[in-house]
Amino acid sequence: HVQLVESGGGSVRPGGSLRLSCQASGYTYKTYCMGWFRQAPGKEREGVADVDNDGKTSYADSVKGRFTISQDDAKNTLYLQMNDLKPEDTAMYYCATRPLNGGVWYAASEYRHWGQGTQVTVS
Repeated sequence: HVQLVESGGGSVRPGGSLRLSCQASGYTYKTYCMGWFRQAPGKEREGVADVDNDGKTSYADSVKGRFTISQDDAKNTLYLQMNDLKPEDTAMYYCATRPLNGGVWYAASEYRHWGQGTQVTVS
């Protein structure tokens, strides 16, 4: 039973910060690469950030320099530190897993397990 649980979302003023957490259970954590996606109403789900099995990170151009993805292997937890938040960052944020060598990181179809999401509102 694979389970991903996101937390840390909320409402924040533009320029503020939030840190999202995703706790994983039910499998060996490092068996998968992990990433963050987001989806706003009426828009497609987009890749935000990803970390592979070697610790290499990737970011969408829209968040590069503002967001940082990290992981705590001992706690099986993935984080997304979000700084200088903008109204266009408003979305439901999801963590997800993809297989090792599973393809391009920003393709949602490559990801096998998804959390329920946590809402981020910037206004």
